Amino acid sequence: MSIWNRIIEAIAALASGEGLGAVFDRLRGGAVPERSVGFTIAVIALGAKMAKADGEVTRDEVATFRRIFSISKSEEANAAHVYNLARQDVAGFDTYARKIAVLFNKPGLPLCADDRNVLIDILEGLFQIAMSDGHYHPAEDQFLREVAQIFGLDDRCFRVLRGRFVDGAPRDPYDVLGISQQASLADARLAWRAAVKDSHPDVMMARGVPAEAVQLATRRLIAINAAWDEIQAKVAA
Repeated sequence: MSIWNRIIEAIAALASGEGLGAVFDRLRGGAVPERSVGFTIAVIALGAKMAKADGEVTRDEVATFRRIFSISKSEEANAAHVYNLARQDVAGFDTYARKIAVLFNKPGLPLCADDRNVLIDILEGLFQIAMSDGHYHPAEDQFLREVAQIFGLDDRCFRVLRGRFVDGAPRDPYDVLGISQQASLADARLAWRAAVKDSHPDVMMARGVPAEAVQLATRRLIAINAAWDEIQAKVAA
């Protein structure tokens, strides 16, 4: 059964009057396949809310969903159904974000590495959607910053993601690898290797990213490798 069929089943289980956010509640505590369903709905639902943040929904934004999830022609109607449900839902994006944060983290506990990474994966998908029209609107910046805060991701993480996707945004190679500027080259190498490992498709799928969306790692790996190269050059200079 494709992930889109599982998503439609999850939505069909909603009781009359229930919003899309109830799906996240029901998926809580599920195994990896259910987390994959939650991940996909999270990106599409928050993407639909963000598309309204800058005042318009463009064809580019919709096309980006297709690229992120490798949506086949036969599944486009199912993806569009989720997108339209989110756009019509009266719940605010912050409600969705809080439910998603709980779905991928145990309440009252600090984020573990896998849960933190899957929330970063979701935010990366949203940045791709935001930049699909070639512009980064201030309302989109505020939207993504608030989502990151609700997810429990710090300002440094947000800066790294913005620097990765937004042309002209500041980029610090040490931030990209999550280390201090005083870190040794050996520590930088360890951080680089760990970051590359976290971006491997098998590792991503193990934490709940659907196979249809593992291409999210492509741009991340480019930034990780560029940061490592820059740090090596700086130390050698």
